[in-house]
This record gives sequence, structure tokens and C-alpha cells, in this order.
Amino acid sequence: MKKWLSPFLLIAFFVLSGVAHYGGWDSTIQFVLAAISVIFVAGFLGKATESVAHYAGQRLGGFLNATFGNAAELIIAIFLVKEGLFDMVKASLTGSIIGNLLLVLGLSIFAGGLKFKIQSFNVSLAGMNGSLMIVAVISLFVPAVFLNTHAITTSDSKMLSLIVAGILIVAYIFWLIFSMITHKDYLADVTENEELPHEHGPEWSKGRSILYLIIATVMVAFVSEWLVGTLETFTSKFGLSELFVGAFLVAIIGNAAEHSAAIMLAMKNKIGAAVEIAVGSSLQIALFVAPVLVFASFFFGNTMNLVFSVIELLAIGVSVFIAKSIIQDGKTNWYEGLLLLVVYVILGVSFFMV
Repeated sequence: MKKWLSPFLLIAFFVLSGVAHYGGWDSTIQFVLAAISVIFVAGFLGKATESVAHYAGQRLGGFLNATFGNAAELIIAIFLVKEGLFDMVKASLTGSIIGNLLLVLGLSIFAGGLKFKIQSFNVSLAGMNGSLMIVAVISLFVPAVFLNTHAITTSDSKMLSLIVAGILIVAYIFWLIFSMITHKDYLADVTENEELPHEHGPEWSKGRSILYLIIATVMVAFVSEWLVGTLETFTSKFGLSELFVGAFLVAIIGNAAEHSAAIMLAMKNKIGAAVEIAVGSSLQIALFVAPVLVFASFFFGNTMNLVFSVIELLAIGVSVFIAKSIIQDGKTNWYEGLLLLVVYVILGVSFFMV
């Protein structure tokens, strides 16, 4: 019964959520159905990611999860950019970065740490991820400082943003070559070949695992859109700011489903894959998604600059600082995960008060 019950509930709530959304049902009912659907879709995606990671390796599996998860967000953001909603886009990007570094990574380390006293992963990978996060902060910090100090004009800041965006995309491509090809073994996870007691191989074949990962990602995209679509009614009732909604609510709902896989993997002592999903997704947002959006806006005829607000820069900088300090030794415990969650709550309350 257990084997068929979960897929049945997954399909049932997904269909009900879609019917509620497109049928124009009450917004509260839409929200509840979409929220329940997210839970089942998250479990499906987590299982598919773990299965793919078994065949492709934890790093590649984590990269695929982050990429599929960010693809839906990139598409939605491109439409927002086309409409000229740059502030909402930047707030969403900020929320994705800090959400992955603090919430997703924090919950993963905390949950894994409760089950395993100390969890280890490749310290060289931790150091490289830390350096890349610093580069991401620099790329967002420099255009903002130069524009706000009137060292350059608004038009020059857009040109600078295009140049920086191009450099970041090239740097990210070379990072993929470095980490996936030339130094793949150097950055391999320390638990890559370790078998846990009573651990069984995946029940799905390689081809089926990849197919299910794609299907689960598409389902995540739909469910996330349906759930986000109900937020306006709730936020208007409580008088929440657009910055808080974009940076926290939209980011949490948009990313929670696909990145719950990181928590599931951490609880199975696969912290390397969990870190790859959380940190790798943040790096992909900062080094690839944001630059692509800059070029997309350029082709739409209204270039979006990389000038983030002081509050957004502060949130990203703080997130990178604490995340780097925690993962740099390649070892984690539940208290370090709690520290990340504490910082996330502090930022959340601060954004709420804006």
C-alpha cells in the first residue's frame, strides 16, 4: 500500500491544485492545495535527485538539482525583466541567494547534524565555494559603490553591469570545466564511495531517474507558480512590503520544493551533495542567472543594472560571510546549522520591518 499511496497523493494533489488555480477557486483553497502539493512534489524531486546522484556522483547530481531548480526561476524572472520590474527581480535574486545559503544550507546541516554528530565533505571544494561566493559579493558590491558615490553616471553603470555580467558568465563556465572535468577527482566528495549500513541502491534505472528528475522539476515550476500566485491576497491582508515578499516569501516558496532534496540528502549523511545543492544554487544565481538577466534586459531594450540596494547588499554580504566561515573546514554539526538559521531569522525580521 505504501508504494502506490505516495504517487497517488502526489498526482491527486497536483491535479487538484491545478484545477483550483485555473478554475478560479477561492484563493485560500488554492493556497492550501498548492502548499500540500509542494510537500509531495518536494519528496518526489528529492528521491529523483538522490537516484541521479547515485549514478552520476553526488556533485553532478547536486549540480543538476540546482540547475533544474533555477531554470524555472530564470524563466519567470525573464518575464519580470521584460515588464521592467527590476526591483522585484533583484529582491527575488537576493532572496534566492540568502535563502539557499542560510535557510537551505542551515536546515540541511542542522537536520544532518541531529542524526550524525560530525559530517564531512571535501575541504578543497569548501574553499573554492567560499572564494566564488566572495567573487559574487564583489561583483554586486562594485557597481553599487561606483554609482552611489557618483563616480560614474547611470548610463555608465549599465555598461559596467554588462561588462561585469559577461565576465561572471565566463568565470562560471570555467568553474564548471574546472570542477566537473579537469579537477573532478580533486573536488570529489569524501563520502562518494562510502556505503552506509543497510543502504540499498536506487529502485529506478539511470534513464528513469533522469526522466523523473525532469518531470519533477516541471511539476515544481507549475506548483511554485500556483502558490506564488496566491500570495498577493495574503500579503495585502497583512500589509507586507514588496521587498519582504520578493526577498523572502517568493524566494522561500519558489525554492523550497526543489531544494528540500538537500535536507533529505544531509539526513542520509550525504552532506557533500547537500552543500553542492545549497551553495551551488546560490553561486549559479549570482554568477549566471543574474548576469543572464542583465543581457536579457539589454536585448529587451531597457538594460537592468547590477546595482542592488544597500539592504540587499548587506543581506547577501552577511550570508556569504557566515556561510563561508562555517563550511571552510569541510566539517559540519547541528549547531552550525542552527547559527545559519539564526542569521536568516534576523534578516527576515529586519526585512519585515522595512
